[in-house]
Amino acid sequence: MKMIDAGLSDRQGRPVTLRGIDDENWRAVADVVPRDDQRDWVATSGARYLLLSEREGVWTSLAVYAGDEVAGHIMYAFDDDDERYWIGGMLVDEPAQRLGIGRASIVTLVSYLLELEDCDAVRLSVHDENTAARKLYGSVGFTELDKDEDGDWTAELTELTS
Repeated sequence: MKMIDAGLSDRQGRPVTLRGIDDENWRAVADVVPRDDQRDWVATSGARYLLLSEREGVWTSLAVYAGDEVAGHIMYAFDDDDERYWIGGMLVDEPAQRLGIGRASIVTLVSYLLELEDCDAVRLSVHDENTAARKLYGSVGFTELDKDEDGDWTAELTELTS
């Protein structure tokens, strides 16, 4: 997969881009880990998401770069049941957090997906108690639709607001 670049940078001025997983970056992506307080809502490392993409054949994993360094992981898939693209498994490496990389990653991926001919909306799920992520997603235009019995909100975006 080619590089996806929406022209966004982190707070250090490094361009944030999304790139396919390959022989050169998969180990760095597998080693991405969140902060300890985020582990209730995301995998303990990027390796889990890479395995899901590889073994289930549903998700497409992407490496998140800040400049020339791997700073995270994000994945997406098309759901035939609701005919929507879904974002899942976003991780920003602990040392790279609070630099705007998560926001830039979401905006970059959503921009790319909304340009696809078969995409009129993008969805994701986020736990009710994950207030930082809910705030982030709301700030770029995701609207919370409904909450399931596990406390996860389904949120949808049809147009970027930022």
